[in-house]
Amino acid sequence: MNYIPRALEDRLRKYEKTYKALLVTGPRQVGKSTLLKKTFPHRKYVSLDDPFLEEQAREEGGLFLTLNSPPVTIDEVQRAKELFRYIKIKCDESGESGLFCLSGSQPFHLMQHVSESLSGRIGIVELSGLSLRECMGDRFNRHFLPTLEYVTDRKKTLRKPENIWEIIHRGGYPELQKEEKEWNAFYADYVRTYIERDVRELAAVQDLNAFRQFMIAAAARTGEMLNYSSIASEIGKDVGTVKNWISILEASGILYLLEPYTSNVLKRATKSPKLYFRDTGLACYLTRWLTPETLAYGAMSGPLFETFAVTEILKSFAYEGLDYRHYVSHYRGRDRKKTTDDDSLRETESEIDLIIEENGTLYPIEIRKNAQGKAAMTSAFPILDRIPGKTRGMGAVLCCCPDVGILRENILQIPVWYV
Repeated sequence: MNYIPRALEDRLRKYEKTYKALLVTGPRQVGKSTLLKKTFPHRKYVSLDDPFLEEQAREEGGLFLTLNSPPVTIDEVQRAKELFRYIKIKCDESGESGLFCLSGSQPFHLMQHVSESLSGRIGIVELSGLSLRECMGDRFNRHFLPTLEYVTDRKKTLRKPENIWEIIHRGGYPELQKEEKEWNAFYADYVRTYIERDVRELAAVQDLNAFRQFMIAAAARTGEMLNYSSIASEIGKDVGTVKNWISILEASGILYLLEPYTSNVLKRATKSPKLYFRDTGLACYLTRWLTPETLAYGAMSGPLFETFAVTEILKSFAYEGLDYRHYVSHYRGRDRKKTTDDDSLRETESEIDLIIEENGTLYPIEIRKNAQGKAAMTSAFPILDRIPGKTRGMGAVLCCCPDVGILRENILQIPVWYV
């Protein structure tokens, strides 16, 4: 398999010229090391996966940086947090940019050390698995918005996938783009390595079999409201343990918690986040959907389609250098609506899968696996009109429709591959 160009390459080159150090974070196996090697081929490269180098970096940080002097790329830097103070000293001593390129697989813990030691000196980018754009060789690099301007611009470079379910099922790990790579074996090894190495390092989890069952239970709930009690009941653990283990999956980039939209006028809105696995292939493996065909017609097709759409939108923001956490949310609440029979008020549950907020405008999005969007799917969108100081922008149904269409005034249907 040839190297698949990544959307972050240009941003990394820019950061190398403007910051003294840059950091690429992201889960295991998403291609951090390859990205840095391909983007900066002339730099010296060292990896702290080497036990000797790890020990040297932890015990003799000054000597380590003397032997591996800048400009240098240091991979798996989270293995030697002691090294950050020496990196800070080198950055403060030099007036040059691009001294250090760092990468690591534990974003949360890495960010703690970075904020303590390298604040203002380092440019940070988050790498996820391959996006659909990257898989299709599409260099389009704007974040998704459900607007006519966006879809018109997007169509200029658009490449439609032959089978979206094959892409959802395969997942975004670069290794799986190799034709000879066996899907089941890759994920079996991935889960085993993640549990035996990363979980042990992030938290002293003793019952690794129980943690594996927990991962399966969490994957089965991708696209759903996070319910700690439900997971705890299924795996026979207390709620406190489940909360701790959820935080481990989140800290290591395995899942994302989409927070609810908050406003004083939405008093009946839920305060629970929605859970999304960041890689649909991993979720398919854990829940035993072993082929694209069985997935497409199975009980998890809807939640996994929604998971795919949401994670692709997150990537579109991240790869443009934007922190998606400031832009996206969801809504679910109980609202009083008039009935069609006698015009009386009745309490019903309303949901908006995703809300993108930008410049005071709220863009509501419904996500369905259907081949055609329907206006009725967007009945909850007007709830956003109640929010003072905000404007409801164009909304959309993201689905498997063949092309962009207008469902009603200010609402589009958009094929998911337009993201």
